[in-house]
Amino acid sequence: MRKIIHIDMDAFYASVEQRDNPQLQGKPIAVGYSEARGVVATASYEARKYGVRSAMPSLTAKNKCPELIFVPPRFDVYHQISEQIRNIFLEYTPLVEPLSLDEAFLDVTINNKNNPSAILIAKEIQKRIFKETDLTASAGVSINKFLAKIASEQKKPNGIFAILPDDIDKFVESLKIEQFFGVGKVTARKMHDNGIFTGQDLKQRSERELIQLFGKAGHDFYLYARGIDKREVQPERTIKSISNETTFLQDKDNRILLTVELYHLAQEVFSRMKKEDFYGRTITVKIKYADFKIITRSRTLTKKITNFEQFWPIAREMMKGIDFSVKPVRLIGFGISNANNDDEEQYTQLNLDLDFSL
Repeated sequence: MRKIIHIDMDAFYASVEQRDNPQLQGKPIAVGYSEARGVVATASYEARKYGVRSAMPSLTAKNKCPELIFVPPRFDVYHQISEQIRNIFLEYTPLVEPLSLDEAFLDVTINNKNNPSAILIAKEIQKRIFKETDLTASAGVSINKFLAKIASEQKKPNGIFAILPDDIDKFVESLKIEQFFGVGKVTARKMHDNGIFTGQDLKQRSERELIQLFGKAGHDFYLYARGIDKREVQPERTIKSISNETTFLQDKDNRILLTVELYHLAQEVFSRMKKEDFYGRTITVKIKYADFKIITRSRTLTKKITNFEQFWPIAREMMKGIDFSVKPVRLIGFGISNANNDDEEQYTQLNLDLDFSL
């Protein structure tokens, strides 16, 4: 039986800003931009009391909380602190799987401290994080990733919650269906339409029935309803692509301006390629028009891309084949993928930096 910890920093970006600026402490703040198409990346707990949430449009957030203070993001600072926290994790176990800058799974079944209690390890990590960063984190402890992640949400902020083996069935049955992995708004609506509102309701359905309703995900739902999650903590997460995109405050239809914007995105992608030592063969340009229609154009080279001059002329040529005269552009993106010498053309956002616009 494994011992898994899920650590989730409390309102990470917002907490960093409040820590570094005493004038923001105790006030409702949102990290992001307040422009018409901005969205909230993270809201402080003071703002959450008004119903402000991550991914909420900025205008909606301001309507809910007129006193909301918007703070622009500082990714370099967040990355630095995230690395500092990750180094704390690695003192306890090499099996650390980061999910984002502010959360990670740890497998402490066998750990560097020879501590048999995952709960005590989680408490010690919380204390270390606060001592070294002056930030708080919540922790969930259980026998698998599914349960540990749900547990970390139970005592926020700065809490710890453990789901012990004898309590699993009762706990999972009591969960709202929205708390299960893979259940977003659309899936939840479909669950409700089929009379599934809780873990107990989900447990009553056969695996075959769930697969018929939800495809391959139905198999996972069947296992989760029984508290089963066989996924291991993966310390090495393979990067399949590196990409960057931007959403404009006002739609654009000028080819020259769009090409200039693509140039800046491509430079950022290449900078991250060098940092991650990632060199792919497939170039992808992504366009989202004002009516939200998305198109992508990809080209795969015979050799891996190792310098900017190797791919920028190709990307610029690809832009010439895209029609911008019919409707303006809302978003433009650029990516490099296909590092394994296969011919798969893909566009997967490596979301180290968040897009703060809708």
